[in-house]
Amino acid sequence: CAGRVDVPLLANMTEFGKGELYTVDQLANVGMNMVIFPVSLLRLAMGSADRGLDSILEHGTLEPMLGEMQHRSDLYELLDYSEYSHFDSGIFDFTLNPHITSKV
Repeated sequence: CAGRVDVPLLANMTEFGKGELYTVDQLANVGMNMVIFPVSLLRLAMGSADRGLDSILEHGTLEPMLGEMQHRSDLYELLDYSEYSHFDSGIFDFTLNPHITSKV
């Protein structure tokens, strides 16, 4: 197939479909240039969310799930949060005016 056309070939992999699940290497070996997994991360996240809700229902807490969660420091590192905060502070000042009071 790859030798017959002069365009990049894309494999659209989806779990629970009719076709077999091939590895990226297997797809490359038959001429695929790109492989996408369009719903895989959503399915992983929703499976984890379902297990988390089960934990809350059973234990009243997510403590048994902590080992499966992304730690805050890992998230901040991934997002380069400190750089974003620096950038954000240059755009908007979150300091409240001390003369403004709110009624509760």
